[in-house]
Amino acid sequence: MQDLVTITGMIIKTVPIGEFDRRVVILTKERGKISAFVKGARRQNSRFMASSNLFCFGTFRLYEGKSTYNMSDAEVTNYFEKLRGDYEGAYYGMYFLEIADYYTRENNDEREMLKLLYQSLRALSAAGLSHRLVRSIYEIKAVMVNGEFPGMPDKLLDSTAYAISYMANAPIEKLYTFTVREDVLEELEHFAKYIVKRCMNTHFNSLDIIDTMTE
Repeated sequence: MQDLVTITGMIIKTVPIGEFDRRVVILTKERGKISAFVKGARRQNSRFMASSNLFCFGTFRLYEGKSTYNMSDAEVTNYFEKLRGDYEGAYYGMYFLEIADYYTRENNDEREMLKLLYQSLRALSAAGLSHRLVRSIYEIKAVMVNGEFPGMPDKLLDSTAYAISYMANAPIEKLYTFTVREDVLEELEHFAKYIVKRCMNTHFNSLDIIDTMTE
């Protein structure tokens, strides 16, 4: 009998395989980013139908096959259902998943990125927080977590500089505890877009939809 591996993480990518199966990418606390095959996940009566979707966070039990892990069981503790019901928020969330997928690797210590992703999705689901602000904070902090922060730009408003300094020093659990004026938000957005373009050499598909929603 094969040994089961128990991991805690979030599903950040799904790919249909054949008629009924699915391959998922899980950002985990224990093993970084890993892929797992979920047999029969797309069957109507499958016990994995809900637990193998994007945003699912919880405990997954896997066994190792020849070239990938295979899912044996899943216990989801957060489906982010409120986010799924918010069309705009869901696309922001999918963009966050794409950034996490871009930055993370198998067998790396990705606990900070997983924590950032989880708290950022919670922030997207919260009433009273602007999606634009959550996006800017996530983009800037993701670059910081991955050690690519280019430094504070010149000629910022004092409030903008303070906000960026707070992002650099605050624990991730306290990251989304402030709001800003519109002029500060616009500076944060401009800086966040600059560092994404500089540090992430890829195209994020979800941004195409977000850009049409915010035009």
